[in-house]
Amino acid sequence: MRQLPLRLALYSAVIVAVAAIGCKAQNSATQNSTIQNPTLARHIEVMVRSQFNVPGDYSVTLGQRTPSKFPGYDTLRITLAHAGRTTSTDFLISTDNKTLARLETFDLDHIPAQNIPIDGRPIRGNPNAKVTVISFDDLECPFCAAMHRELFPGTMDRYKDTVRFVYKDDPLVEIHPWAMHAAVDANCIAAQNDKAYWSYVDYLHAHGDEVSGTDHNAQKSFATLDRIANDQGKAFSLDSTKLDACLAKQDETTIRESMHEADALGVDGTPSIFIDGEHINGALPAEQVWIVIDRALKAAGVQPPPASSPTAPVTQPAPAATPEQEK
Repeated sequence: MRQLPLRLALYSAVIVAVAAIGCKAQNSATQNSTIQNPTLARHIEVMVRSQFNVPGDYSVTLGQRTPSKFPGYDTLRITLAHAGRTTSTDFLISTDNKTLARLETFDLDHIPAQNIPIDGRPIRGNPNAKVTVISFDDLECPFCAAMHRELFPGTMDRYKDTVRFVYKDDPLVEIHPWAMHAAVDANCIAAQNDKAYWSYVDYLHAHGDEVSGTDHNAQKSFATLDRIANDQGKAFSLDSTKLDACLAKQDETTIRESMHEADALGVDGTPSIFIDGEHINGALPAEQVWIVIDRALKAAGVQPPPASSPTAPVTQPAPAATPEQEK
């Protein structure tokens, strides 16, 4: 199990105080604030949410900026609100607007969660969408399967061309015996066809029990994964020779690199989702994910769609059909 960063403990009193309360509609981070630059305000909000694991349905409001006793810094009060209850904490912001401090300093120009590399990853949705949903996923994880059903088709249908979805690999090999093999097979497919990749992911997240089998024999699971991958290859007319060679090689290099990225970001379980840098930890109902996506869209200057109910998930009937938190 990955260890949580120490900085989370330093802020635990604020989070616990708010966590015992219900839901509340979000307020803009710039409301009644002297931070009028929307880009700076968004950077501050994302930094606070990501560094201190602020749940997605809590609002973050930037307050008045006042002189501080520290040279080169002003005081900025930041308020967390939930169901009519609020908790305020004073931060320090440098006079050049490049550093936010509270026991630690954070570089607002370089937020790792806003710079997760997705080059070469299959994209679902509009490749040019302004908002990106990145999920660190484990194909054997039942919580990932549940989150997958919240994203597809309902969330994707809601946002249409305004949001794109990317999956990164983070198989929990200590507890999921076939997760690594599944990730490698998925990447073999992705090397040839993005749609085939998503079809494979859809199928595994809907049929994990089929792969695990009644006897939970890892070797049988590996054979089942390869069979499903080959079925996808046939359905999408992939080069069978290349696919077979890739499946047989089982090169884990790319998967291990993605797992290292997850570690560096402080990911301590799956699913772990980043929406334009804002972190969602674990499987949540679609409506809670929508709160975060809507906030990111507004920050990007895009009007979110009106409120609606999620579309019911579709169960995959067969491997060839076209388009499932632990640690």
